[in-house]
Amino acid sequence: MLRLRGPTPELALEMYCIIIHVESPAKQLPWLDFSDPSGFLRSGPLEQPSTSALIWKHMKHSAVLLINCPDRKGLVARVSTLLYEHGANILHADQHQDHDLGLFFMRVEFASNLGDGEASFDLERFRLAFASLAASLDMQWQLISNQARPRVALFCSQYLHCMADLLYRWHTGELACEIPIIISNHTNVKPLAGFYGIPFAHIPVNSETREEAERQQLQLLSQHRIDLIVLARYMQILSPGFVAHYPASVINVHHSFLPAFTGARPYHAAHARGVKLIGATSHYVTEVLDDGPIIEQDVARISHRDQVEDLVARGRDLERVVLARAVRWHLDRRILCYGNKTVVFD
Repeated sequence: MLRLRGPTPELALEMYCIIIHVESPAKQLPWLDFSDPSGFLRSGPLEQPSTSALIWKHMKHSAVLLINCPDRKGLVARVSTLLYEHGANILHADQHQDHDLGLFFMRVEFASNLGDGEASFDLERFRLAFASLAASLDMQWQLISNQARPRVALFCSQYLHCMADLLYRWHTGELACEIPIIISNHTNVKPLAGFYGIPFAHIPVNSETREEAERQQLQLLSQHRIDLIVLARYMQILSPGFVAHYPASVINVHHSFLPAFTGARPYHAAHARGVKLIGATSHYVTEVLDDGPIIEQDVARISHRDQVEDLVARGRDLERVVLARAVRWHLDRRILCYGNKTVVFD
């Protein structure tokens, strides 16, 4: 039996969802005191090596090839033949055609180290060879090695449900990335950052200081070599100049009432209207507010018996799951953006 003590009941509840999943006997953590304002005490299983190291061991010698080009016959054959000629072993392959636009999309994950006794795959030699093929077929393409983990910055404001969920998934190895920094315009998340041993930066934002705040944020992101920004309920609008530094690399989540129920109390408005479905949407951030390419959506059915509090609780559950899926798919290089849409490969 684990007992929790926290600075607020809400924060204790946020941490409860993490502690109940600890994969060690409860006797190793008989008491956890989260009331220390300087940060959470870290002990027991949270000091043990994460399972992410084991997952990464098996995937770090692979690479992913993403392709977007005009559709024509023989594309799959030419790509797979070139991989074979360079000694690659295809692990997963998926493709999609947009018949209206005449476009072809493909994702290929392949082993770049075939094991003992076999020569390692020369990724740079393949890159040069594929560049020639891609030019002849008018391809837009990306070739990404899994040798290095993507580096992710987490942003949030006062709501911690998405942040707590992402950190737990990261700690257990579900999200194969590094999280070198957490940034917030409030201090609510500081104890949670301390619990996981992640540096925290508090950068207040208001209409007068927004430009300076974004300058500080960009400086931190550059310093930590960030590849992806996740807005885990960060309740500030990013400027077009900020977004331009990270094209298709800022992921947001919000309720799916937009644009029908805008404003600060969308669930109250939805309840008053008597909606029967609520949902959440995760998308890439663009210069147009909440109009970026959608990565994932999910819904839950509700009834007249559900009160505003029920809608809020179910909405937060949806936001957790939808954001986690979007982040995981991005980290796995499963997403291709074209126009204002995405292809999410299996």
